[in-house]
Amino acid sequence: MHKFIYGLKQSPRAWYAKLSFILEKFDFRRSNADSSLFVRVGSVGKLIVLIYVDDLIVTGNNVEEVHSLKLALQSKFAIKDLGTLKYFFGNELATSQQGLFLNQRKYIPDLLKESGLMDCKPVCTPLDNKLQLTTHSEALSNVTKYRRLVRKLIYLTITCFDISYAVSIVSQFMHAPTLVHMQIMNRILRYLKGSVGRGLLMTKNDSTTAMGYTDAGWAENSLDRKLTTGFCTFVGGNLVTRRSKKQSVVTRSSAEAKYQAMASPVCELIWLKSLLFDIGFPSNEPMSMFCDNQAAMHIASNHVFHERTKHIEVDCHYVRA
Repeated sequence: MHKFIYGLKQSPRAWYAKLSFILEKFDFRRSNADSSLFVRVGSVGKLIVLIYVDDLIVTGNNVEEVHSLKLALQSKFAIKDLGTLKYFFGNELATSQQGLFLNQRKYIPDLLKESGLMDCKPVCTPLDNKLQLTTHSEALSNVTKYRRLVRKLIYLTITCFDISYAVSIVSQFMHAPTLVHMQIMNRILRYLKGSVGRGLLMTKNDSTTAMGYTDAGWAENSLDRKLTTGFCTFVGGNLVTRRSKKQSVVTRSSAEAKYQAMASPVCELIWLKSLLFDIGFPSNEPMSMFCDNQAAMHIASNHVFHERTKHIEVDCHYVRA
């Protein structure tokens, strides 16, 4: 079985097909929003199974149902029950009466030790407010170390949302990093030195209201004048998804930049609504999205305003709600 999972190119697909067949045999239903999520709703309780390769996270509102599922899986596979979820791929989870707290405090010291900044002086912000991007600088001698640190910082943004924009900047120069880019990297690491204990708190409440916030910086990149868009979505007041990304086009106005930035969070909110429906929390309440540009909001509400919108390019997605 070990060779079957890790030794062949087609093994992930074969393993997923086998595991999903067993779960569907146990009356689980695959989520339309996430193919790795399986849900079973019965008269005695609800069970949710999330798959990550050969690791499974099982949760539900009935302890006996969770235990019976473990026994059923053990009859089909050689599994190991690790008990209550506390540590998962570098992410720590702590539960309390307030809710669920996620952080990566064990991951950050290892990253600082690898970069040689374990004894560095922490800073208050991940980026300098007077940062000027440039490619005219001395090239790095160890490009492999820079790329490895960027990859680890990207993984760290799972719970450290406040470094997403800074990480998106350093990841743009992985093909040819310079000393200036390494200085930006070191500042991010120094910021992490002072925020080791921070994380993401998911408060416990009965609300499933979804809302999003979006913003964009028009022609802020001094190298190519492309905009950087960012958004974050909340469910029940809890931050669940976020993104900071540089677009592939150059916008002609700030209204166009804001309008393009509104496309991604709309698709994300529709996906969240579908995901909530699959896990048994349907909602008929309207979803809200907030933008700070009046012109972009007028364009979004007036689809026949062709004079202002004929040059706007946005990513089109077919989504079924």
